[in-house]
Amino acid sequence: MKKTILALTALTAWAHGASAQNTLKATVKDKENGETLIGVTARVDGTDITAVSDSDGNITISNIPDGERSITFSYVGYEEKTERMSFPLTDDGTVTITMGEDEEELEEITVQTTRGTRSIKNIPTRVEFISGEELDEKSSMKPGDIRMLLNESTGITTQQTSAISGNAAIRIQGLDGRYTQILKDGFPTFAGAASGLGLLQTPPLDLRQVEIIKGSSSTLYGGGAIAGLVNLISKTPGEKRELNFLLNGTSGRGLDASAFYSRKFGKVGTTMLFSYNRNWAYDPSDTGFTAIPEFDRFTFNPKLFLYFSENTDMNIALNTMYEDRLGGDIEYVRGRGSDVHAYFERNITQRHSLQAALQHRFSGRSRLTVKASGTYYDRSLEVPGYEFDGRQVSTFSEAAFTHTKERSEWVTGLNLWTDDFNEKHAGTAGKRDYVQTVAGAFVQNTWAATEWLDVESGLRADHVTDYGWAVLPRLSALFKLSSSLSSRLSGGFGYKTPTIFTEDTERIHYNGVLPVSPETNRLERSYGANWDVNYVTSLFGGDVSLAVNQLFFYTYIKSPLLMKPAGGDLYRMENIDGHIDTKGSETNVKLGYKDFHLFLGYTYTDARTTDNGRTCASTLTPKHRLNAILMYEVEDEWRVGLESYYYGKQRLGDGSEGKPYTMFGLMVEKIWEKVSVFANFENFTDRRQTRFDTIYNGTITHPEFRDIYAPLEGFVFNAGIKIRL
Repeated sequence: MKKTILALTALTAWAHGASAQNTLKATVKDKENGETLIGVTARVDGTDITAVSDSDGNITISNIPDGERSITFSYVGYEEKTERMSFPLTDDGTVTITMGEDEEELEEITVQTTRGTRSIKNIPTRVEFISGEELDEKSSMKPGDIRMLLNESTGITTQQTSAISGNAAIRIQGLDGRYTQILKDGFPTFAGAASGLGLLQTPPLDLRQVEIIKGSSSTLYGGGAIAGLVNLISKTPGEKRELNFLLNGTSGRGLDASAFYSRKFGKVGTTMLFSYNRNWAYDPSDTGFTAIPEFDRFTFNPKLFLYFSENTDMNIALNTMYEDRLGGDIEYVRGRGSDVHAYFERNITQRHSLQAALQHRFSGRSRLTVKASGTYYDRSLEVPGYEFDGRQVSTFSEAAFTHTKERSEWVTGLNLWTDDFNEKHAGTAGKRDYVQTVAGAFVQNTWAATEWLDVESGLRADHVTDYGWAVLPRLSALFKLSSSLSSRLSGGFGYKTPTIFTEDTERIHYNGVLPVSPETNRLERSYGANWDVNYVTSLFGGDVSLAVNQLFFYTYIKSPLLMKPAGGDLYRMENIDGHIDTKGSETNVKLGYKDFHLFLGYTYTDARTTDNGRTCASTLTPKHRLNAILMYEVEDEWRVGLESYYYGKQRLGDGSEGKPYTMFGLMVEKIWEKVSVFANFENFTDRRQTRFDTIYNGTITHPEFRDIYAPLEGFVFNAGIKIRL
């Protein structure tokens, strides 16, 4: 009898315990579009009971005790949602939970480069976005220019074209810098004679964001975007005053001082940037030549905003820059030149650009944008026995009409671009003066075909004086496979108008380069395609965020323009009987855990040039490139970053092969409400080309410089202060 009572007691206790354990079945969906959400974490408050939604958005939570319970659902980019439930439930069916996006966490970022009004996550064109926060971080590392900002992006390198003056061009997906179009607020600014120095003469303090489109993009803004385009977007004034100062010094004998002001006063607003950048000659390797040249640069960018009405506004901007840059024999640069120490390279440049843009909104669905700019660029480049001295005046004007419907958006427009180059000295090759005029018309459409498919199509027709028509179709598609998985596929045609300004001609200072001519030269034409897959999720109960992007690319350029010997120390720009094709992939991985963020990138590039049936690897293009950045960031308190970059072997112009190398950097910034102090240890392992290879042949009096494929300045420490008033 006693055993029976004990058994019944145990059975009753087990039954009571079993009845106290409940199960909740739920399906989690996006509040706006009804898509199921993968990886949502559900937690029973006051317990350690958690569960995660599966690939169908279903989530099962077991062992929930009886009574009133609060269950919190959390997901990256969405507002937390808490449901109060009484267990056991009266209905044991599946519950539907809807979650809305966190508007503060995922601010709607409207991409300006495509001229539309859609946010970045809904644009079929693949756009890489560098935000103001990241720009602020990079300004602590290189306050004087944007070269490092772009060079640290996967699939992009900045190629140094002068061993002693630091001139550089941007390369996207293994293609020369002339195939990338650089814009400032949608205006072409750095083409032609300015292409070798533009990156070095643009301080980042007044930039709000940077948008990068890789692959054929000539349909958007015309010729020159075969490899892609970079749009530098300036800050705009707000109701609250913004007054920032930055002061920086470097162990490479550099000094940077910048100030930015922004404020809106009713119907008038203004932004203003002033920057002074100075460097004294620096030769850490004792090669006898400047690794960093001596230069003085002044930049002044005021901008006026006029708000005529709620629907009409206008802005007028002046961008002006003056620089005196001297590189070469370190003794000559320091004023101790002689018959032996006599080699130098001097660049004196000035740029003045006036831009104006007017926008009128007819209704909530339509708007007209009219903009125009004029740019004057003066460059004097002198080396012993030769001087290149040219003036380039270019204009750009555009009228675009945008009409937005519920499921589609149309953009149509006309533009006119002119480029007038005049050279003061004829030289042995004769004067290379030219006038190019391009008149174009374009139409773009973005269509939300279904809930899972968005399509963007475009067509441009440009008429280039003396070279004929270029008709450029373009098509992109965004596949929203789930809330975590999406894919973009795009392809298009491009072209480039021939000029003497390439990386190869920049290296020889344009000395002996014969003029281009429509009788002997023609447009470079191309086609290309990109396909990427993007996956975003959370792991380990939502503690870890994961984003993976895999991109594949291909570009083909027919009859590219290359520099060829013409006899007698002369060179001719020829459209070769062949092509350039570049293919490869980019892999980006982002991991986040609390205040830590890890960014991993890998670029594989196979770029080849085929000329008269002979194919070889393109020069100065590493086939393998790795980048890794670990960030520790406490908002408004600390920012610490450790980064590393690996560059594989590169084919050089003399037929040899550059050695692979790895660089490391460390940045620390302490942030207070009004002040930040920062220190940056760039390339602290002191990797430089002069440690494992040579940079010139011949003598110090008559050097013949080799290709530069690795840093020359080595380890550089910089530190400074930011003040926000």
